[in-house]
Amino acid sequence: MVAILATVFAALAALLHVYIFVMESVQWTQPKIWKRFGLPDQTAADITKPMAYNQGFYNLFLAVGTAIGLVLSLAGGEDSALRAAGLALVLFSLGSMVAAALVLLTTGSKYLRAAATQGTLPLIGFVLFLFA
Repeated sequence: MVAILATVFAALAALLHVYIFVMESVQWTQPKIWKRFGLPDQTAADITKPMAYNQGFYNLFLAVGTAIGLVLSLAGGEDSALRAAGLALVLFSLGSMVAAALVLLTTGSKYLRAAATQGTLPLIGFVLFLFA
């Protein structure tokens, strides 16, 4: 049961990071998106577009790492190297998501909500995988 919950939270964390990728790398200059990220105007969105594009791909790569890790861990037998590699990849990816949320939090208390949104699902998944 714990393994199923861990998998669900890891998959949700990956989906969230794909969504963040879409906002940052694809939709960044849309007013509803740059306002969500606290930018003051379209000019600021245009200026920060290259940074957001790059940052979005970091989120995508973490999501892909989590997804590949989940597939490998589910494809391998109980004591297989495939399962071990998958779990290592999942833990690394989820841990990186949590670390990124903590880094975001260090930039100021106004980012508490964003950091909690970004870090809660991977933190729960990480902890559950440790106990699975």
